[in-house]
Order: sequence, then C-alpha cells, then structure tokens
Amino acid sequence: MYFDFSALPAQTQYNLLTATVTPRPIAWVTTRSNAGVVNAAPYSFFNVMGHQPPTVALGMMRHARGALKDTAANILENGEFVVNLVPERLVMEMNQTCADYPAAVDELEQAGLKPLPARHVHPPLIQGCPVSLECVSIASVITGPLQTVVIGRVLAAHIDDSVVLDPEQGFVDTPRLGLISRMHGGGWYGRSTDLFQLARPVDAALKPEMATE
Repeated sequence: MYFDFSALPAQTQYNLLTATVTPRPIAWVTTRSNAGVVNAAPYSFFNVMGHQPPTVALGMMRHARGALKDTAANILENGEFVVNLVPERLVMEMNQTCADYPAAVDELEQAGLKPLPARHVHPPLIQGCPVSLECVSIASVITGPLQTVVIGRVLAAHIDDSVVLDPEQGFVDTPRLGLISRMHGGGWYGRSTDLFQLARPVDAALKPEMATE
C-alpha cells in the first residue's frame, strides 16, 4: 500500500514510522539545567551518525502545547548531555522517567536511580547502565514546528569493565550488554537475544584495499 505522507495526519505518519523503523536503540538522556536540576528521559529517535568525529543524533519532540521538553531545553541552554544505553534490568526505572514531571523534578531521584559524575560534562551518568556517552551539542536543526534534531559529538565513553574484551581495539562483548530497543507503538520493546551473523561479501575483482571500504 502506498502512503503519501503529505496527505496524512501527523499521528498516522508517526504510527507508520514507529511501527516499521524497528528496532530502534534507546538513548536514555541525562541533562542538567543551568539551575542545577538533573533531567532524565528516554529517546528512541536516536542513533550513531559517524565516527570521525564520533557523532550521535537525537530527534526530540516538543510538548503538544509547543514548549520544549526539558531535555531539549537543557541541551539548547548549555549544550551538554549524556546518552546512557538501557539494559533490560533497568527497564522499569527507564519507563518511570517517561512520566511528564515538572521541570523542577529530578527524574533520577523519582525512579530511585543513582547519578554518577561524568568527566567532561555536568550531566551525570546513570549507575547500572553498561554504556554511557558524554556528549556536547555541535548543531541543532529545527525540522518542524514541534521537533528538533540535536547532533552531538561524543567526548568519552564509559563502558562496564566486564564487557570490554580488548580496550586497545575497542572490542566489546555486545550481547552481554543486555540492551533493549524500542519496537512499535503501545509500549513494545525488544531484546537482542536471537542473533545471526553474515560474512560481508567481497568481489574478487576488487583490489584488497578496496574490498574493506
């Protein structure tokens, strides 16, 4: 079936995209306002966008009334955030931080989570997350009246020692991270437990140095 997005209501467009573009990694983003209030919220409009420099992107929606949500407001205010990746063991705490708390409320405290200090930015890491990425905003793009895309540069990564296989080469035991991902609407999530591997094909006519590009 063909869907012309220019002719569809916004909710229908959202439903189609979130039901088909899956699984989506979840960025559990911590920020801090200039007043010192810590905010935490999960975002599944998120991914890595490159590695030279290491870059991530966050798609953030506004409130229906048009105001920026706390995460976006804090990033635009001071340019700092931490992307914490969500293990299944913290899924209930992550879900708690989805609640629409007032800006003065610390979501980590509400969810019973412990903040850990970052090295380069003011927002904290979330204890228990196996991966946390310290980031600074390098650009923000208003893509619509109710949404903004923030592009961030990753300054540092904190990865649980138990899953690091080779720190020099950056090899990590990914399955042991136990991360969850966002699926379709209605609160559906996925686990990365049923995996398979394919070798990348190489054209014999290519020179060896070209085959890895």
